[in-house]
Amino acid sequence: MTPDRSALRTLLLLLGAGNVANGLVMLGAAEPWFARIASDTGPFNGHLVRDVGAAYAAAGVALLFAALRPAARGPLVAAAAVFLGLHAGTHLVELFSGHSHGSLLLEVLGVHLPALLVVVLAAAFLRRPAEVY
Repeated sequence: MTPDRSALRTLLLLLGAGNVANGLVMLGAAEPWFARIASDTGPFNGHLVRDVGAAYAAAGVALLFAALRPAARGPLVAAAAVFLGLHAGTHLVELFSGHSHGSLLLEVLGVHLPALLVVVLAAAFLRRPAEVY
């Protein structure tokens, strides 16, 4: 494994683990997660928090598999990018329409940066043959 491949694998593992961890907390402890992260977005809706947690967990699993299966990275990372990119997009729309909630730093580090990384990786993986990775 070359250093570039190792770095990509590490990045995918970190992104995947972070998304799975967040998703599992949202699924298993929806109310405490909401109280800590999203309480300024309106009243607690456990079903919605768990639904979004399931999407985070699914995106994370796709990223973890992509770390372990270089030949399948393109479609796996693209699948994760769909949710993460659309989710970040909704946050941007709210930000620019004056309906942003919470800390801008938390938004950037917790939503926008990971989504941007995954979208960029998906585009790169889909443009090159699988054997490059």
